[in-house]
Amino acid sequence: MNAPKRRILGIDPGSRMTGFGVVDVVGQQRLYVASGCIRTPDGAALAERIRVIVTGLFEVVDTYRPDETAVEQVFVNVNPAATLMLGQARGAVVSALVMKDLPVAEYTALQVKQSVVGHGKAPKEQVQAMIVRLLSLSGTPQADAADALAVALTHANHSHAALAAFTRQGLRIKGGRLA
Repeated sequence: MNAPKRRILGIDPGSRMTGFGVVDVVGQQRLYVASGCIRTPDGAALAERIRVIVTGLFEVVDTYRPDETAVEQVFVNVNPAATLMLGQARGAVVSALVMKDLPVAEYTALQVKQSVVGHGKAPKEQVQAMIVRLLSLSGTPQADAADALAVALTHANHSHAALAAFTRQGLRIKGGRLA
């Protein structure tokens, strides 16, 4: 019997640049599908940034048709204004995914780094290097796209045990829901 394919969309939210990464999970294999960034216009008002993020994610979802999504949680920054902007961008991301009827899992930056690199204090360059290695990429993705791929891989690793338990019980996930 062939292992079912799951397509996971990982998101690294940002008010200026939101990274996305798409991976397919087939059994124990993690296969690169796509990655990139949704860039908002410099100096744009918050409402315009949110519009760009939401419409960009709609396009990514319509193009790659993920079964599941995972989003990096916001960390509290020393700068309250920056933290608030990041939180608003993250809210736009979650809203866009929910509006597309997708399940949304959330992971902290610490969980992502531990899952992909092995320790939670890894620098961005180390995350990028591990993404290249884990997905057998020919080049290094931009930092935000690499972070999004890391979020997708984290979800693949964390959700694998739950999926195996569902399968053993004769249940399956179809379209992000138990069937």
